Amino acid sequence: MLGIRTVLWTLSVALSVVTGADFKAHNCSEVRQASIAKGFSFENVPLQEMSGDHLRVCPQGSTCCTSEMEDKFGQRSKLELENLVDETSHELRSTFVSRHKKFDEFFLELLENTEKSLNEMFVRTYGKPYMQNSEVFQNLFAELKRYYTGGNVNLEEMLNDFWSRLLERMFTLLNSQYVITEDYLECISKYTDQLKPFGDVPKKLKAQVTRAFIVARTFVQGLSVGREVASRVSKVSSTPACIRALTKMMYCPYCQAMPSVKPCNNYCLNVMKGCLANQADLDPEWNQYIDAMLLVAQRLEGPFNIESVMEPIDVKISEAIMNMQDNSVQLSYKVFQGCGQPKPSGMGGRSTRGISDVFNARFRPYSPEERPTTAAGTSLDRLRIVWSAMQHSLIDIKEKLKLFKKFWSNLPEDICKPHRVTAGNATDDDHCWNGHTKGRYFPEVLKDGLTNQVNNPEVGVDITRPDTFIRQQIMALRVMTNKLKNAYNGNDIYFQDSSDEGSGSGSGSGCTEACITEFDFASTEAPVVGADRSGSGPMEDSAAATHPAPSAALLASLALSALALHRLWR
Repeated sequence: MLGIRTVLWTLSVALSVVTGADFKAHNCSEVRQASIAKGFSFENVPLQEMSGDHLRVCPQGSTCCTSEMEDKFGQRSKLELENLVDETSHELRSTFVSRHKKFDEFFLELLENTEKSLNEMFVRTYGKPYMQNSEVFQNLFAELKRYYTGGNVNLEEMLNDFWSRLLERMFTLLNSQYVITEDYLECISKYTDQLKPFGDVPKKLKAQVTRAFIVARTFVQGLSVGREVASRVSKVSSTPACIRALTKMMYCPYCQAMPSVKPCNNYCLNVMKGCLANQADLDPEWNQYIDAMLLVAQRLEGPFNIESVMEPIDVKISEAIMNMQDNSVQLSYKVFQGCGQPKPSGMGGRSTRGISDVFNARFRPYSPEERPTTAAGTSLDRLRIVWSAMQHSLIDIKEKLKLFKKFWSNLPEDICKPHRVTAGNATDDDHCWNGHTKGRYFPEVLKDGLTNQVNNPEVGVDITRPDTFIRQQIMALRVMTNKLKNAYNGNDIYFQDSSDEGSGSGSGSGCTEACITEFDFASTEAPVVGADRSGSGPMEDSAAATHPAPSAALLASLALSALALHRLWR
């Protein structure tokens, strides 16, 4: 079958030499008009056809083209391919740019307004004691923002540190009649896991915040990587062989005095598959990246929704503090037994003052009518409206992402659409340019990708030399896909951005080139600090009854390690 097609193709080319002279013979006026309409400013266009022996790309029979015209056609062909790829990829690129900006702005606004809401609530319900210790909460939000914007922050360790700081401040306030030293606070920290001063809130909140922030940051990083890859791959670098093939396809009809005849569809496809072979090789990794983005988008709608975690965070922290207040007497008693009785502060009657005198108000959530309001309502009320809009944006971006699958392998088809470049879709069309004359194009359309271009009839492609730049983008997608899959499972991997340019805004930024995995925080847990005291208080007796007593050497080693780690965290 292939042999018959080859014979027919040879006969077609031979006939074109015989019949070509009868098509607009000796008249190049139509070529002159078409060239002017395309914006060419040739000094000389032949009035009549002449010998084409001087041509290097187009057929060398009778021609309306000079060497100057053929050279300028080549330059224009390169530019037109760049414009076609740019035009075809415009929606893809603009979608990633706009959606990255929208989600990034929302998450940052959510953080800012959540902090403001907590501050308003705690100032109103706690007053001066809160304001004197507000930097503990400010540091919490500063670290959350630093994590989101790409900082190397271990969320679990950071949250553990926040609760340790809060315990120290609360214990000091609740026992203001005593001198609480740094050494004493270090002793308290060793019993935190046993005492659970804040109940189950720290454990639950850590799980919720960690997963929500991993998903939010990774999703925005994913949009950033998609934006950068799309932008870079859309800038086509044409090989000389590709430019020759483009010139032959787009402008050799001019030289044959047929400027209105457009290329056959399958002819165009083979040229584009040869010119864009490396771009097509991006597709397998691109499709996996799109699938991973869709998975993470589901998390933003479900239990990992950052808005549902951050909105009530002030209430949850309030609940934790109330739990410690309610159990402050028992808590202090157990600490005194484990760490010893601290020295009185020597402030006269202060030691006889109760907890109710230290706290002029309890931490408690606002009722709806108590929430501070402005002309625009509370910051969280406004964010609920924004989040509602964001839910629609999530639906939108999911639909867009689905449409962008197989984008790079479909690029030749998108460019070769009828009436954009080609004459039509019909494979047996006898009225299109086949590379030699107006007639049917017989060769079969090749498959996608570099390795399938070994026998491309239109473009000489060196399949042994993959484009290094495209391979870098493939690696960037592979790394991001791995991170997205981990985020979907609630795990975090820290990536160091190894690109020279960065991702633009910096917010939520991830790697945009090949990235290097530095740390895996997927299973990070705060180190367990054991007691190193040899006393026989209730806590020691309870622990001894539950677990076999370790050796003295092991206890000493653990104690030194705990002390070093705690000082490092502080």
